[in-house]
Amino acid sequence: MAVIYEERASDSPFVQTIWQTRAECDGSDVVVADGDWDLMLVRRNGKTSLTVWGPTTYAKPVPHKQGDECLCIRFMPGTYMPKISLPALVDRGLALPDATLASFWLDGSAWQFPTYENADTFVDRLVRAGMLAHDPVVEAALQGYPVEKTLTIRTVQRHFLGATGLTQAAIHQIERAHRAAELLQRGVSILDTVHQAGYSDQPHLTKSLKRLLGRTPAQLAGIRNPQARTRGVDSGGAGTSYAGPRHVVFVQDVALPLTVKRT
Repeated sequence: MAVIYEERASDSPFVQTIWQTRAECDGSDVVVADGDWDLMLVRRNGKTSLTVWGPTTYAKPVPHKQGDECLCIRFMPGTYMPKISLPALVDRGLALPDATLASFWLDGSAWQFPTYENADTFVDRLVRAGMLAHDPVVEAALQGYPVEKTLTIRTVQRHFLGATGLTQAAIHQIERAHRAAELLQRGVSILDTVHQAGYSDQPHLTKSLKRLLGRTPAQLAGIRNPQARTRGVDSGGAGTSYAGPRHVVFVQDVALPLTVKRT
């Protein structure tokens, strides 16, 4: 396997997941569209860097070198950094300047690089310092809960853009594509996936998956997903929330719930 992958849950309500990888050889991964943003620490040739990566809106290949190590802290929808503009980071990253070999600068202070083991403590420090915040309007809307009646549609959209960098409609399109991918990997037929994921027809499904995930429905149906049996998917109609991985990397046609984002 080209990439060794390890993932764990987080104790922080601000964090969706924490994962780390190591590239065993040179290769290329497919980074897929997602509605999330990450803090990504990369070690390459003895140098460590930390980047704030905004949400990705299309699939693209990304090369990696043997020995590359990555640590990713992926944040919950609605979590944001008040002093960093996520709309400005759509499909882009912001490299945080190094302070020392073991630290970086953020808002005028030096911070130690996080590790896989202490990532939760690192996030808690960010919260206490006011570097992280959470928008309950975005969380409620994404989970299908009613938002306050005093909020207009335009106000809710401003919340989404500020806290995610994307519109609510864009996030739903990405969520639908990921749900369709997992249905296909579970053995659901392409035509049934069209219906269950809420697409108008098969060409609509194919166009969406190729743009957002970099694969056709037939390609996804032929890819084994080792996570499929552990991640629940409600096979109901459109509007059902999708609990599968937000990011998928295809390594030798094996789907893994991870993304290595680099320029």
